[in-house]
Amino acid sequence: MEKITGVGGIFMKADDAPKLRDWYRDHLGIDVHPQWGGAMIGDVVWSIFPAASAHFDKACMVNYRVSDLDAMLAQLRAAGATVDEKVTDDEFGRFGWATDPEGNRIELWQPATDK
Repeated sequence: MEKITGVGGIFMKADDAPKLRDWYRDHLGIDVHPQWGGAMIGDVVWSIFPAASAHFDKACMVNYRVSDLDAMLAQLRAAGATVDEKVTDDEFGRFGWATDPEGNRIELWQPATDK
């Protein structure tokens, strides 16, 4: 059975994403990267998206690390979960998405270093 190997990221939406990023930087010391608007906290990506972002529907989305994305997506499909057909591959690794029973979109990430 495939299992989650860790949390890859925490993503939130905000009406004024730059202002909220600045607040987290100024008040909680999160080192927000100016190029992509997020930060690395240990091995976890933290990022605030504009409220209008289509990347996920609800106010937040968790990115889970997996060792074998294809196996995890097949496992979820076999269990009757809604799995997005889209899979992306970039310099950070491979990404896939599914929806939990409450309608929350989850992102599954196989880091490039785990290939």
